Amino acid sequence: MTTSLKPTIHNKPSNIIPFLPTGNFYFSYGIQAFKKRRFDAAEKWLKKAIELSPDEPLYPCQLSVVYTEVGSYHAANQVLTEVVKKYGDDYVDAYYLMANNYAHLGLLNDAKKYAEKYMNKPSEGDFEEAAAQLLQMLNSLEEDELDDDFTLDDEDELIIYQETAFYHLENEEWEEALPVLHEMMQLFPDYTLAKHKYAHALFKIGEEEEAIQMEKQWLKKDPENIQSHVNLATFFMLQGDKEQAENHIELLRNIYPIHEQQKLAIAVILARGGYYHEAVDRFRRLKNKLVVGRRGYYKWYSIASYQTGKPSRALKLWEKGCKRFPRLSKEGGPWNYQ
Repeated sequence: MTTSLKPTIHNKPSNIIPFLPTGNFYFSYGIQAFKKRRFDAAEKWLKKAIELSPDEPLYPCQLSVVYTEVGSYHAANQVLTEVVKKYGDDYVDAYYLMANNYAHLGLLNDAKKYAEKYMNKPSEGDFEEAAAQLLQMLNSLEEDELDDDFTLDDEDELIIYQETAFYHLENEEWEEALPVLHEMMQLFPDYTLAKHKYAHALFKIGEEEEAIQMEKQWLKKDPENIQSHVNLATFFMLQGDKEQAENHIELLRNIYPIHEQQKLAIAVILARGGYYHEAVDRFRRLKNKLVVGRRGYYKWYSIASYQTGKPSRALKLWEKGCKRFPRLSKEGGPWNYQ
């Protein structure tokens, strides 16, 4: 007779502790994804964090930052509105984030309202300096509207000068652009873009040191001037001085201006500097037809697209640019830039 042996089962207590992820666990994953600019993944993890920890205001605020980063300003403020309703003055950083989004949307009165709310709350908020700068800019824009003493004739004349200078600059006719820009500087001293375009044209005709010194002097008077940093980064890059160029580019990487012309300038310099993914992200945000039709837009958006593995989009942009600016076709194509 054979007997089959059956294993004996012992009910021993298990030493394995089950892992139960917390909101903070998913939040940390969301932050990592955000830093790597994987915004879809960041959104997914942050929503999981909110689901597990619905009473933590930091998580929806960080989700709003993801939406802001991809240009979904309305969605960002919808999230922040809920935070404000729920926590009110207990989480004042939401006020600054809302102000920033409203500024991007061009709703300057709302931007000012929430920036002032943030500044008027006694707190240790993380955005005090940024909020102060935003308010300063909004007040400056307000003063420009109130104190604008141009007559309609003056405005018409300025537009004529702008169009003339724009034509010469876009066609790289530097010698022809210089006298027009010089006159603009004399007649419209408050139109500051003219002087930066003048310095750029000056550099292009070989007066490199004079152009650099001009921008350095203007930067001393206004250390946060975006166009000065863009020009100096461009000048040093063209001279092969990568270290000095990087000093200015690094600063510009953290700036997200409201004005479309400045947005374009930063997108172009990021592409010039080899920050192709960041450049593509900036180009995508441009909506204004006046800047989307510029030569620099087509050229550098095409180059950045090619370098980020989008040859089809790059070619389409380059072809559009060549139709509008025939001289661009002499540069070969986006694949000629490394």
